[in-house]
Amino acid sequence: MEDVRRRAQSLLASSGQAQDVKADVQLMAGFPLPLPQKYLHLKVESMLRENAAGRNRLEVLETLGRLVKALGILEKYGCNLTSPARPKYWRSVKHNNPVFRSTVDAVKGGRSVLYLYGYTNQQIDGLSFPDDVSDPDVDRVAAVTVEVMTLRTEVDMLLKGVHPHPELFKDIVPFIVQEQTQMESDATVIPKTEEPPPEVKPPSPKVPPRPAPRIKTLPGHTAPPVVSVCSLCGVASMFSCSSCNGQCFCDACDDLYHRHPARAAHKREAVGKTKTDPCTICGSSSVHALCLSCDHKLCEKCDRLYHSHPERVGHRRTVVSAAKTGNRSSLSSWECGHCTTVNELRAVLCFTCERPRLSTGPSSNQGPPSLPQSPSAEWQCKSCTMLNQGSSVLCEACERPRLATRPVAAVAAVPANTSTTIGPESLALPVTKWTCQFCTFVNTKHGSICDMCSLSCKDTGGAVSLPAALLTAAPVGRTPPLIAPKPKLISEADADTRRQRALMEDGLNLINKIREAEKRGVSPEEVYAALSICGGSNVDPCDWLNSELPHLLDEICAMAASVQLNTSDRGNSPAQDHDIPSGGEEEEEEETRSGVKLSRAEAKRAWLATGGDTEAAVRQLLRDRQNKMRELQSLGFRDVLKCEEALRLSGGEVKGALSLLQRPLLEPYHQRIWTNQPEPPINPNDPDKQRMCRRLLALYELPSWGRCELALSLLQEPNMNLEDVVQAVKDSPDREFIKRLLQNACGVCYGTFPLNKMRSLTSCQCSVCLECFQVHFTIAVKDKHIRDMVCPACNEPDINDPEQLDNYFSTLDIQLKNCLATEVYNLFHRKLTEHTLMKDPNFLWCCHCTSGFINDMDQVKVTCPTCHKSFCCKCKKPWEAQHQDVTCEQFQQWKRDNDPDYQRLGLAGYLRDNGIKCPNCRFEYALTKGGCIHFTCSQCRHEFCSGCNNPYHKTACRTQVCTMNGLHAHHPRDCLFYLRDWEPARLQELLKRSNVAFNTEPSDDAAAAQCGVMEQKDSGQQLDQPCGGETRPGEAGLCDKHYREYLVSLINAHSLDPAVLYSPEEVGVACQRYQVTEPRLDNESENNHQARQLKKLMDVPLGDKVPRVH
Repeated sequence: MEDVRRRAQSLLASSGQAQDVKADVQLMAGFPLPLPQKYLHLKVESMLRENAAGRNRLEVLETLGRLVKALGILEKYGCNLTSPARPKYWRSVKHNNPVFRSTVDAVKGGRSVLYLYGYTNQQIDGLSFPDDVSDPDVDRVAAVTVEVMTLRTEVDMLLKGVHPHPELFKDIVPFIVQEQTQMESDATVIPKTEEPPPEVKPPSPKVPPRPAPRIKTLPGHTAPPVVSVCSLCGVASMFSCSSCNGQCFCDACDDLYHRHPARAAHKREAVGKTKTDPCTICGSSSVHALCLSCDHKLCEKCDRLYHSHPERVGHRRTVVSAAKTGNRSSLSSWECGHCTTVNELRAVLCFTCERPRLSTGPSSNQGPPSLPQSPSAEWQCKSCTMLNQGSSVLCEACERPRLATRPVAAVAAVPANTSTTIGPESLALPVTKWTCQFCTFVNTKHGSICDMCSLSCKDTGGAVSLPAALLTAAPVGRTPPLIAPKPKLISEADADTRRQRALMEDGLNLINKIREAEKRGVSPEEVYAALSICGGSNVDPCDWLNSELPHLLDEICAMAASVQLNTSDRGNSPAQDHDIPSGGEEEEEEETRSGVKLSRAEAKRAWLATGGDTEAAVRQLLRDRQNKMRELQSLGFRDVLKCEEALRLSGGEVKGALSLLQRPLLEPYHQRIWTNQPEPPINPNDPDKQRMCRRLLALYELPSWGRCELALSLLQEPNMNLEDVVQAVKDSPDREFIKRLLQNACGVCYGTFPLNKMRSLTSCQCSVCLECFQVHFTIAVKDKHIRDMVCPACNEPDINDPEQLDNYFSTLDIQLKNCLATEVYNLFHRKLTEHTLMKDPNFLWCCHCTSGFINDMDQVKVTCPTCHKSFCCKCKKPWEAQHQDVTCEQFQQWKRDNDPDYQRLGLAGYLRDNGIKCPNCRFEYALTKGGCIHFTCSQCRHEFCSGCNNPYHKTACRTQVCTMNGLHAHHPRDCLFYLRDWEPARLQELLKRSNVAFNTEPSDDAAAAQCGVMEQKDSGQQLDQPCGGETRPGEAGLCDKHYREYLVSLINAHSLDPAVLYSPEEVGVACQRYQVTEPRLDNESENNHQARQLKKLMDVPLGDKVPRVH
């Protein structure tokens, strides 16, 4: 089971074709395993119970039938997903689809199968794959699809009563299994006798027909052995072809597959040694069942089709084992039903009597076999047995329609006291039954008026002319009954009324049949033609057209081909007497004689044109083919074989055949024009100006000759492109205007481009070429902030203005939609949405992922709706239980003292927790300040100093005393910007003066040879990576840069003034920087002057925005 399952899944995942795994699915459906072991993905038991709910067996059959249809649709969904060429709209399934609504949505468990396929995203109008799924899981879909196909096969076999193990479903579908079990116990095998089978009455139309009983095996015969299955249809195989890699075929598939000329010479071997009887209907497949009611030997397909008719539903059949022996004809041939000639399997007509393959043999009470009568020939009335002409519609005797059936009349037995006397005086006496002399109908009522033709059966002499054989002699000694009173004769007007009424009823029946046929897509002509053949039976004409018409059309084609072949033989016989052709000429002649090829479409048109007359259809088909051949030959096509093949491929259409015949003739011209000699480019300097103008007119459809000359003159100027010039010439005939359209300078790359390849923003007058426009905004969307999406030439507009921001992005969105890729355009929309949400004071960024959301809860603990992780809304640290009811500073101190993970990180964890925090949007970065001081927030694009949080200015700032025009910031004296240049020993001395403790040795867990502080590194992509710097002794396991940052953070946390350790030179520079002027007094010493300067410098406050975290 597992090997078959894996093979089927592999085949379906690679090809996506259900036909490739049909044989494996049949095998899986026949394994006697419990349902949970057979189906690993589907919940089959619950699905069957939910869909088999019903009060009676008919309701269960109806619900399971809907389940089979729904599983068929789900199978197509799975095959589409596994197919290498998936449909365009494979990602979604719409609920408003009528097929989906009437099949998959009408059963229980249909959507659960779609969930297994991957349709897990619920939408308003249906289901779809998630957005992050680019391709379906083909292996999983193939596994689920194989189980869907297996379940559909098992339920279908269960409904048809052919499931090999119905006991597996006895607790799930009790109605079906119990009924089948009861039928098996009731079915008996009746031995075949010489007596005719009893008459089977057709079931009443009001009572629904019972399904066919379950077929039992004949006693004394063993079940057929397990054989290989056909690689095409999945039934039992009959042949094995070594030329086709050992593939097995059944009889029908072997005939169809090896009919191709390339495979006709393949050698096949029979799989089994025993031979089976051929089916009495198709004549090719082996016998599967023997019907005891109709005495037919049928294959499996013919048995299912033949006994689906309501009148043959109750027939009892028995399985015929393959081991049964007898006089059987070979499967490679068929025996004619008329002359018993054994013909080849591929032959359509008998070699001896030229009768069709499917024709039945003559009955025992008839003379020698004769050809079937055409519907247009003479016909015999089924009511009065009158032989009428083929052109008449009504019977000449009883005036009943041609298709009317004979009325059923119960013939009563002759009573014991009834007697008649032969003689003229006793002819008027009543008799038990008598035959009408006009219509020969046997009447059973007393009287002289026929019940069929309503005519008086008295001759001119007044006596009834009865055959002597119909008169019954009365017993001796009996008194004859009294003479019946003379009945009243029916007038001629009453007989005409009855005839008109019968004609009206027949016409209404024909109209109803035509209406029903039109609903099924059958034309009235087809109904009329079908009624001419099957009108005398109870077979529906539409069913006859579907089942029997293809065989009839093949028979018509074969008869027409044989007539044409016989005609050619008679025409060639005199020539053969005078001239004997050579071997090559014989082969050519044989090929010509066997090359008559007719299509079903031609045969159907001829059959309809003749009203269903087979013989006339053959003649009409030959006449039409000869006319078409003459028409093609008149056009110059003399090859008969090619003309016939073209007509066959085109379905008899002359236009289609002409197209097929002309295609090879035009192929050299196409090769010469398009393949061997490529089209030369337009050369404006070519001396033949008229030739160039003609080519422009033909290739580019310019409106006039003057426009072509204008285009050639423009192309002679430098930097002119052909397509751009042609498009501009189509728009305007003005030369100067066209030159302005074609010559526009890009403000970025300074190239010259036509106007249709330039882009301009509404905020400025700059023109940028399409390539620069796309590259600029693609980089801005992917790598920069939303505020950087301005004109690449002039950096306009100022997006800091809220009103201008909304107007600008509303028009920019329209321009970017047609220029950027889909994923870049979606990223632009997401960034624009986040930028708008950041204006809300309740907007928070998650510290676990990159998502943002609006927090309306008045709580410290918040949960991200995307990753479902919690964090503190104030300190933006991951939430822990120890943070409850304590401040953020107390929680951080607790982590330093008690958290082993935090202590293992040592000072690296301290620097991470005291990272960079944007003063504008309050977004925190778990990065150190040891890198570049100039920091740009990735969320709000605010530029500031990470040491003092003061903003950076690109131009002149608003400070009155500032004279800087470039990029600068105003740093306080305790900013990391200045203190990072101090040696660690000097920073430690400043901390010692204030008795501030600091670390010099790393913790036991954090000891390493390289610095582990996380920082952002720009190596093409901005990634957070460990520093990796070399550590030094006495610097707490950090590199020199990060150890200084650690000491400065302690100085800032305790608000220590570094000016106390300034040298005289540093005091002077600091006073000049902060514009502290203290002139030196007369006779004042240098030390005193520096002391006064230091005191006044220390009066300048420290940085008010410097992070001071304890």
